[in-house]
Amino acid sequence: MQLTIYTDYSLRVLIYLGVHCEKRVTISEIAKAYNISRNHLVKVVHQLSHNGWITTIRGKNGGMHLAFPPEQINIGTIIRQTEPHMNLLECFDKDNNNCSISPACSLKRVLYQARRAFMEVLDQQTLADILGSHSAEIVSILERATARIPIKEAQTATP
Repeated sequence: MQLTIYTDYSLRVLIYLGVHCEKRVTISEIAKAYNISRNHLVKVVHQLSHNGWITTIRGKNGGMHLAFPPEQINIGTIIRQTEPHMNLLECFDKDNNNCSISPACSLKRVLYQARRAFMEVLDQQTLADILGSHSAEIVSILERATARIPIKEAQTATP
């Protein structure tokens, strides 16, 4: 199973905002830190704002921040909102299923169970769980990435 880049970027935005709770953050700042397209992030941020997970403020002193504490942001819910579907196989899509063995195939049942187990794990996780005790380390890595200092070089330069 592979999540879309859209979901990946959504989670990255939330992680970035989660470790920078004390300030407003811009899309450009996040794009630079992760070295990803600002244009892609605009769409992601718009949807996260539309779904109520982040608050955006326009203007000169604008930016964004989490709309809830990290403990209240459920990872399973975010993934359900950002993934267009969770179809692991063609047969998961009733309207477009052309698999000839679908009526007799047990693989679909097994993969439904696997998908359910996958989502059950994610439903038990919050953004706070993901950040854990690594917030300072994440901030440090993102700052080095923003400065474009290779992680390995920065690690060897640290006393």
